[in-house]
Amino acid sequence: MSQTTITLYTRSRCPLCDKAKAALLELKEEWDFKLEEIDIESSDELTEKYGLMIPVVHIDGEEVAYGFVNKFEIGERLQEKKAGHIG
Repeated sequence: MSQTTITLYTRSRCPLCDKAKAALLELKEEWDFKLEEIDIESSDELTEKYGLMIPVVHIDGEEVAYGFVNKFEIGERLQEKKAGHIG
């Protein structure tokens, strides 16, 4: 089974993004996943796609949260993935 990848789409000067990253780092203490952080301002396509939604969280390519990221909901999705219910 390959390692789960969580991707955080973010941008600088984004307080919600900072909170989302902190929540993901807390989850990382109890879950084994790779955390990728992508600044949407590095790509016009990403800025257009996620500009008003950030932060956006994907688990293995599936969008699971945006805006206010709830640590417990992400934890539940990780649990489901571990149990084989998603992905």
